[in-house]
Amino acid sequence: MKRMLALASLLLLLAPSSSQAQQSSTALSHDVYFSLNDASPAARSELVAACRTYLSGHEGTLFFSVGPLAAELARPVNDRDFDIALHITFADRAAHDRYQEHARHKQFIAEQQKNWKRVRVFDSMVEVVK
Repeated sequence: MKRMLALASLLLLLAPSSSQAQQSSTALSHDVYFSLNDASPAARSELVAACRTYLSGHEGTLFFSVGPLAAELARPVNDRDFDIALHITFADRAAHDRYQEHARHKQFIAEQQKNWKRVRVFDSMVEVVK
């Protein structure tokens, strides 16, 4: 019992307190919402696969995800005017700019844009808390 209390006390001492400042950095969040002309399951899967192939793994990427609208979430506050969402967080603006000019990004656009009814892009500077 004494050992457990000693271990618990040690863990409390080592754990950061809520008053200690957390380390953070600034990154660029690039969020893209695609509305498709053909929004069939096959067409959605094709766009998700193309995003993975052409848009993931770029230098300076901190986070990458892509997927379809969550159909079961239909609250009044939910914007449901898209079929596929793409989220990429870049380490900085320079990484984002290199991505925009990269041949794979341009190939993605050339191959996929024929099925885009509407594309909305939201870029924001975000604080990444570690």
